[in-house]
Amino acid sequence: MKRIVVGVTGASGILYAKRLLEALKQTKAEVFLIISDTARTVAKLEEVDLSGYPVHYEENFDLEAGIASGSFQFDAMVIVPCSMKSLAQIANGYSTTLIARAADVCLKERRPLILVPRETPYSRVHLVNMLAAHDAGALILPASPPLYTHPNTLDELADMIAARILDHFGIEHTIGTRWKE
Repeated sequence: MKRIVVGVTGASGILYAKRLLEALKQTKAEVFLIISDTARTVAKLEEVDLSGYPVHYEENFDLEAGIASGSFQFDAMVIVPCSMKSLAQIANGYSTTLIARAADVCLKERRPLILVPRETPYSRVHLVNMLAAHDAGALILPASPPLYTHPNTLDELADMIAARILDHFGIEHTIGTRWKE
């Protein structure tokens, strides 16, 4: 059973996190969920509810949580959506939140870390921070879903990003549509 940390930060696109949590619910993964205060605000604005999932809910201020330590064994982490503030913290090793610290643990322990930025357009600072995070070992997976699937709903669109995240974690799933399937 895989242990996955899911961080949700204050960028628009909370639906991506919701669809990932719904997909993870169908697997045998053990999930640790951290939601930033700003993400809670955005979730209300976007009318997305992230409560009620079978996960371990962690507080973003709790730097003493188990997942803040490299000795705590988890397999991978994703931050979806990833705000530019969180990206900057991760790219520069500035861990003032549990989300940033758990990401730092991934990088230092060489565990998979996926960052899903939702900002557009990117400034030079954003691109430099993405490159720094990439060079440190993170995978940058922008929330740019494909349109060849002809999605009918926002959920179907978001499923394509959730599917790519699960693919990179090596978790079998049945969501989304693959090219030429």
